[in-house]
Amino acid sequence: MDITYRRGLGHRLLCRAFDLPDRVVQKIAGDPVELDGRVLNRSVQFMLALTQRADPTGLNNGSVQERRSEMRRATPLAMPVATDLHVTERIIPGPEADLRLRIYRPFGAGARPPAIVFFHGGGWVVGDLDTHDASCRVLSVASGCVVISVDYRLAPEHPFPAAPEDCLAAYTWVVSNADDLSVDPSAVAVAGDSAGGNLAAVVCQQARSTDVIPPVAQGLIYPAVDFRLQTRSVELFSDGFFLTRESMNWFRNHYVPEDRDPLDPAASPLLSDDVSGVAPAWIWTAGFDPLRDEGRAYGDLLEKGGVLVHQRCHDDMIHGFFNLGMIPGAVAIIEEMGREFGELVRSSAAAR
Repeated sequence: MDITYRRGLGHRLLCRAFDLPDRVVQKIAGDPVELDGRVLNRSVQFMLALTQRADPTGLNNGSVQERRSEMRRATPLAMPVATDLHVTERIIPGPEADLRLRIYRPFGAGARPPAIVFFHGGGWVVGDLDTHDASCRVLSVASGCVVISVDYRLAPEHPFPAAPEDCLAAYTWVVSNADDLSVDPSAVAVAGDSAGGNLAAVVCQQARSTDVIPPVAQGLIYPAVDFRLQTRSVELFSDGFFLTRESMNWFRNHYVPEDRDPLDPAASPLLSDDVSGVAPAWIWTAGFDPLRDEGRAYGDLLEKGGVLVHQRCHDDMIHGFFNLGMIPGAVAIIEEMGREFGELVRSSAAAR
């Protein structure tokens, strides 16, 4: 189905930058980037060059509050706003304090559609309901599912394991209150991008030891699943491709306190000894992302554990493309991801 979008002035102006003549793009971006058998998307390369000129220090500069403010400012400009849905909010009890949920219900979804409990990215330190609002809207309409975005506690104020505790509690609440939410309790999935992909994977692992119905599917968008940070893609793309090794260390040091082990499977789900019985997965990675190889490795681990896995690497993209709707073609990719995950949620629910 075609999705109707509202495009604000800031987003429209940002998109126009990609309509500049090729000679201007060449002058700013330079020659095409080829690395590890892949060619970087030309518009992405142009965006990175512009960002480097505007802010040479990028994500590696600024306090926690400054980085949060920057993400809140930048992300809404990057995405168009899907309008084919109804959006509400709820407050629910959490492990330590109330949690806020934002609920996206696509028009025409029916009386009891599937639901996706979504955990936003941002390194467990930045990001919130607003930074991922536009992406959740696309995911909801494209998948035909009710998307329930969780405002979990952030580090360093609330370090690990506060975030996975909140996310498991939110998932449990959704399943337990499916009638009130008018969703199918047997078709509740989890999903998230980057740090949110980590949290979705952890919820699937931990839900096996609870009395609640486990997630029917998991959608992991370039998930951060291994705090060792020793993969080849970390070495290849440690600088210059939006997410850097320095920023990953910064996020890890804020998220995992000194008295906690970053290699605990609740922080690094790739290091789990047993993934049997977790939900079927869709895993999307990006070719120029430091997290590319660990995302693929997690898919391989799930397959070895007997889990149904679909994987796709968007070879010419970088980390964060789920929120980069101003890049030509990126919104179409996000829509496709939503359709793919919606199909997996429905087929997995039918197979139970």
